[in-house]
Amino acid sequence: MSCRSVVNFLCLRSRAVTLLYGSSVRRPSLLQTAQNISSQPDAGFKPTKVAVVTKTTRYEFEQQRYRYSGLSEEDLKQLLAMKGSSYSGLLERHNIHTRNVDHIVNSLQREGIEVRVVRRGEYDEEVVRWADTIISAGGDGTMLLVASKVFSKDKPVVGVNTDPERSEGHLCLPVRYTHAFPEALEKLCRGEFKWLWRQRIRLHLEGTGINPTPVDLHEQQLSLEQHNQAHRITTMESQRRTGTLNDSFSKPNLLPVRSLNEIFIGESLSSRASYYEISVDDGPWEKQKSSGLSICTGTGSKAWSYNINKLVEQAVEDVLKIGKSQTGLNIPLNQEFIQRVTDEYNESLVFSPEDRRLFFSVREPIVNRVFSNGRQRGFAKKVCVRSRCWDACMVVDGGTSFEFNDGAIATISMSTEDQLRTVLLEN
Repeated sequence: MSCRSVVNFLCLRSRAVTLLYGSSVRRPSLLQTAQNISSQPDAGFKPTKVAVVTKTTRYEFEQQRYRYSGLSEEDLKQLLAMKGSSYSGLLERHNIHTRNVDHIVNSLQREGIEVRVVRRGEYDEEVVRWADTIISAGGDGTMLLVASKVFSKDKPVVGVNTDPERSEGHLCLPVRYTHAFPEALEKLCRGEFKWLWRQRIRLHLEGTGINPTPVDLHEQQLSLEQHNQAHRITTMESQRRTGTLNDSFSKPNLLPVRSLNEIFIGESLSSRASYYEISVDDGPWEKQKSSGLSICTGTGSKAWSYNINKLVEQAVEDVLKIGKSQTGLNIPLNQEFIQRVTDEYNESLVFSPEDRRLFFSVREPIVNRVFSNGRQRGFAKKVCVRSRCWDACMVVDGGTSFEFNDGAIATISMSTEDQLRTVLLEN
């Protein structure tokens, strides 16, 4: 690398994004991109039938967890205290969520809108067919669940954060509309909003030893033993239905789920290396071992993918010191400059939710004379993965899991048919 190139990179003239995308062209910010390609509605929007899908609060989860044990509320309080959890704290958060759900429902009913309140576990295809709009009442996890079952791009999905103090709510309306939901409804009716068409990932599965029946991981994580047991149960049910030991698809089978954030492929036991082959955009197959593979959308580029690839200031400072010692250039090493470089690089990892490209990331690749890693991350139109794992899963948005063991092949792509219609409201 020439001295001029080093200077350009370190002074942010060519942008740190050059290393990632291979181009020094300045990319528009996420906000600019969304403003450019989000569509203004032709008229106001007022739904007639709305399904409000509510999250399972931690209080409800703990109640359900021990409901077969015959525990009283006092017993539950003592049990939570032994685990270091506050019963009163969980109950308070539950009540806040419940009040905000009631606020949403009452606001809709005052406008003459028919409403069905649906618990997370009751949400299914019938609910989606009934409603002309679906409201996710919870956080980002609930929004991801709601989106996963909506296949029509003509059915709007709106997220409302029902506990803003404890939930980030990136995918939800601005926080102030949690307590001012009637104002949000008025803006929808007057057409004072924009449609945001979020691209999603579709999955085709083929090969041997395949069970296309998903396991719902719910908002709370299952233990590894529970997760494996759930997969064994769905596998046995599939075998009883088909009368075969293993399902096999000679042609790609489209799975009944769409991913709004990301797909993750890897061994269930995180300490075990994941072994697979990967082909990007119909390129050559490459054998890889790593801690797993993440493939995200523009929506998901602010989530797990961002944290996989982001740099911390300590790492940037170390690289700048090496650059300074190798080139003899007067590179500033003050905290302000280091933070600017770090922020510039990390911001480059985020791209528009409406971008029709995938972004793949190989976590902690193992590179030696047997296994290679041509590209640790990058954009693609299509990614194919052939599993060589023993106990692996393909997890959609952290909530739906498919078995993905030796012989299974996944084709990961996007289609304009899978766009999710969401609302962009000014704060």
